[in-house]
Amino acid sequence: MDPGQSSKLSDGIDAPWWKIWAKRRNVVMLMAFFCMQVVYLTRLSLNVTVDAMKADLGQSWDSEQLVRSFFYGLLVTQIPGGFLASKFGCTNVITVGIAGTSVLTIFTPLAAYGGAGWIIAVRFLQGLFQGVVFPCLIDLWARWAPPSERTNMVMVTFVGIIVGTIKAMFIGEPLVVSVSWESVFYIFGGAGCLWCVAWIKMIRKSPDEDRSITDGEKEFIMQTLGNVEGQSGGVKHPWKGIFTSTAVLACAVASFCQNWGIVNNLNMFPTFLKDTLNYELSPTGFLTTLPYVSAIKGLTIGGPLADRLQVKGLQTATQVRRNFTCASFIAQLIFMLAGVLVHDSIAAIILMTIAVAMGSFAWAGYVVNLLDMSPKSAGVMMGVVGTFGTVADIVSPVVTGNLTANNTVEEWNAVFFVTAGLYLLGCAVYWFLASGELQPCIPFLVLTGAVLRNPVLFTPQLPANFAPHLSFIQLQTCRITFCRNAVHVLKAEPLAGK
Repeated sequence: MDPGQSSKLSDGIDAPWWKIWAKRRNVVMLMAFFCMQVVYLTRLSLNVTVDAMKADLGQSWDSEQLVRSFFYGLLVTQIPGGFLASKFGCTNVITVGIAGTSVLTIFTPLAAYGGAGWIIAVRFLQGLFQGVVFPCLIDLWARWAPPSERTNMVMVTFVGIIVGTIKAMFIGEPLVVSVSWESVFYIFGGAGCLWCVAWIKMIRKSPDEDRSITDGEKEFIMQTLGNVEGQSGGVKHPWKGIFTSTAVLACAVASFCQNWGIVNNLNMFPTFLKDTLNYELSPTGFLTTLPYVSAIKGLTIGGPLADRLQVKGLQTATQVRRNFTCASFIAQLIFMLAGVLVHDSIAAIILMTIAVAMGSFAWAGYVVNLLDMSPKSAGVMMGVVGTFGTVADIVSPVVTGNLTANNTVEEWNAVFFVTAGLYLLGCAVYWFLASGELQPCIPFLVLTGAVLRNPVLFTPQLPANFAPHLSFIQLQTCRITFCRNAVHVLKAEPLAGK
């Protein structure tokens, strides 16, 4: 069901806007928001403690190598994460992922006393566990987010990334100074374990399995998503279709370019200011956090705006995803280069802050696009797209380090011009290849069972002369009747003599 049709239905809940817990899907959204905070608290625990750790232990380890080892683990499990979500349930896999990385965070100080090799091993394992989280969260939203609220719910989840990063800086640094560097790992890891307990007790993978949801809200969500209660159709992911889809490739390229830009615009920008303008940002100062705050504002504006454009019929899904992603890339390019070339520290920070804020709009484009193309396989596609982004996370710091061997202005200009070129590449690829429509090669629904000898794949795109409410597809072995608007199977009947 498209967002316009979805918005005309009611969940039967009459509650003031501030009583967000009245709607069960909002509770799921809040728990996903806290999930992202835990993910980034545990991920960044080493970043905020590595210098103090090395000083305390009298070591001269390569900090970048210790931090980067996490991403190699992340590279391995993202694609399997989407498959595991459909196999074992997205909520169960998320629990294992967060619990694993939280426990490993708690044991990181012990690993540190064992040496750099042990830290690298623990970080790699943390990446393995965290790799499944993002694909599983996308799979969760494929089951919980009505089309008219889809982008906003995903963007609220992503706000947790920024909040988690800010908390890691503002809580981690004081803990290192006032308590010990070990305490950061114990507290951040403990927070993850507590979150897991709440998640297990409160959240189910779909409205169909949630006992706390009202009947009206459950019917509303499942109708808008085209599901029926007790639906047991198996999911067979069309791997060939996913890996050969130009629309998926467009999202993957966009993810690579976006992550490359984030590394340079956020992570490397303080180093640029120090090397070229002799301006050193305080790790927990106001100007340091300003870009992160702007990103939160961008996410909270971009999500509702993208949904509203579709609900009002002002833009199609393809137009919204394409416009948000490409406009974001162009805006980041312009403000990033302006900030680099202005040669004034305060002006550079302001311009880069605007660039980061505009960058958050891209997530409302290419990330949510996966839910448009195939809700059933969105988790697997997120694994593919996220893997491309992780490659950028690994490669970008290495390239930047090689380009800035002497830390000159010209070298740093080259870094940001390379980033600008990637933004242009991502914009061009996404503009021409992206699609917000259900993909024929990535089916919306997959049927398996005794009725059909082989799995039958089809999409809900039907000729206009079909009946307005019920339609059917007649195959060689059976006739399948399904609801045209909600797109769910009502019955599958074997044909006579088959």
